[in-house]
Amino acid sequence: MFSTLKRKVVTAIVVSAVAIGFIAGKEGFVDHTYIDIAGVKTKGYGHTGSDVKIGDKITRQEAEALLVKDANKHWNAAKKYITVPLYQHEADAYASFIFNVGVTNFKNSTLLKKLNAGDYAGACAQLKRWVYAGGKKVNGLVNRREAEYRMCMGQ
Repeated sequence: MFSTLKRKVVTAIVVSAVAIGFIAGKEGFVDHTYIDIAGVKTKGYGHTGSDVKIGDKITRQEAEALLVKDANKHWNAAKKYITVPLYQHEADAYASFIFNVGVTNFKNSTLLKKLNAGDYAGACAQLKRWVYAGGKKVNGLVNRREAEYRMCMGQ
């Protein structure tokens, strides 16, 4: 199906609604600050940063706004490292991945090297390797990466 479509250069200014919904579903909503599995203060739909303090509360509406802002911030910082055109479903998968692992990890990854070399399937397969947090394999990350892989492959 996708072989008949042309790839488009990633120029989107914002993360797609599909990617935002996907990220929200994978992150889950928490209405207060908690320490995630990697030891990072987190609230809402995976919001982290210096503004997150223990004892903070957040509404679903506030968390949704932060998710859109955070996802776009990460995507806009990372997409400049992508030198090949992507289908939207590939961009959506990578937007979720980058939101979760961060721009620096993406920039330095074998995934990006494979992607920029035109090895699209190999780049998608690399997603499945990012399943560790705090040095431990995490089933939630295994499931998330499998879903990102399927999205990346257009399944």
